[in-house]
Amino acid sequence: MHKEDQPLIFELTKPGRIGYSLPELDIPEVDMSEMLPEEYLRVEEADLPEVSELDIMRHYTALSKRNHGVDSGFYPLGSCTMKYNPKINENVARFNGFAHVHPLQDESSVQGAMELMYDLQEHLKEITGMDEVTLQPAAGAHGEWTGLMMIRAYHEANGDTNRTKVIVPDSAHGTNPASATVAGFETVTVKSNEHGLVDLEDLKRVVGDDTAALMLTNPNTLGLFEENILEMAEIIHGAGGKLYYDGANLNAVLSKARPGDMGFDVVHLNLHKTFTGPHGGGGPGSGPVGVKADLIPYLPKPVLVKKDDVFTFDYDRPDSIGRVKPYYGNFGINVRAYTYIRTMGPDGLKAVTEYAVLNANYMMRRLSSAYDLPFDRHCKHEFVLSGKRQKKLGVRTLDIAKRLLDFGYHPPTIYFPLNVEECIMIEPTETESKETLDSFIDAMLQIAREAEENPEIVQEAPHTTVIGRLDETLAARKPVLKYVKQ
Repeated sequence: MHKEDQPLIFELTKPGRIGYSLPELDIPEVDMSEMLPEEYLRVEEADLPEVSELDIMRHYTALSKRNHGVDSGFYPLGSCTMKYNPKINENVARFNGFAHVHPLQDESSVQGAMELMYDLQEHLKEITGMDEVTLQPAAGAHGEWTGLMMIRAYHEANGDTNRTKVIVPDSAHGTNPASATVAGFETVTVKSNEHGLVDLEDLKRVVGDDTAALMLTNPNTLGLFEENILEMAEIIHGAGGKLYYDGANLNAVLSKARPGDMGFDVVHLNLHKTFTGPHGGGGPGSGPVGVKADLIPYLPKPVLVKKDDVFTFDYDRPDSIGRVKPYYGNFGINVRAYTYIRTMGPDGLKAVTEYAVLNANYMMRRLSSAYDLPFDRHCKHEFVLSGKRQKKLGVRTLDIAKRLLDFGYHPPTIYFPLNVEECIMIEPTETESKETLDSFIDAMLQIAREAEENPEIVQEAPHTTVIGRLDETLAARKPVLKYVKQ
């Protein structure tokens, strides 16, 4: 419910007050009744709040302080890599030569922008161990679908139309089976073993001549490195399938290991995760896809190429799966990622991995005394805890997440992956200081003590937020779509 000391903007309204100033209209007014059907025309004025400019500024400033974001606080959302976005990236993306280009300009007038994209492709090829990269896909899941469509086109070109199934581990990101389904495949689940890794015997059981691909994240969604990846690649390739790499967890292996060297044929990257583009709010994202040589003919067209020191788009790709996004990807995010890669350099990207892994293992070990640790081994960039111990005391993982709000933290990912009971997935990233990690750890330890000594305070959380405990089921099924004036 709404806290009484936080008035709504509608509660501040006073008839006649104006919170804006507009220049005098310098074009003729238009009679909208001549342009739109009558049923779409507003009969009454919109019921908008009437407040002063000062009130409206304070309203939006107060709203911004209630939001969680990487710039405002620790954001340990597991599997999403919510790390700091360096402001130099924003500055470069706002250069006039980048911010003011138009996608329909003649190629000769945007050679600088095209060179940046080409050079970004080259860097991503080196980072992933792939032979070619496209920047077209708009986000990670879009990249997954694009990669699967290329795999499908490859099999069909070889007359191998029986390959209708994609194998997906039970710890995979939810987008993996969804993307496979949208691409027209059936999904087959492969189980994890007691160590949290793909069960090789189960993989051998489900693979066959109908296998199109295995979709895999390495390290996986539990934050564990798939130690048998070369054998898994041999199993899939031996059956005639392709190996697809979900690049959401690339933050754990930058400049340390490359998907291409592990045996992967296709990889998508999340520039808005690993490479520090703005993240959240529905976008903008960027999900480039890299492929090995035998899949290059199927890349989305046009393909950005360099001919005699001139950059151009090549449309003569008869085997291409076609264009997957208007123009050529989210250019502004590509600029930010390129700036990050060039700023960091190889040594800097290697340090990203080292500190991300160090931070995750430090937090995991300190929290393992108060929460169950499903897999007692070194993790990579993220780790999972289980709230089974707290559940026996009547405190659910959801309650723990709600209680964290009282400490000013955005909660970590909960109840995912599904193969861990009362799962809590935490990813600290490399950008957080030890002091920040210790503060979050102290909050988690305090909540664990509260679950034992005073569970009601956790069960009824949050207590300090503007909005109290919501009924999630009711909120999802009956969302409030507009303000109803009392």
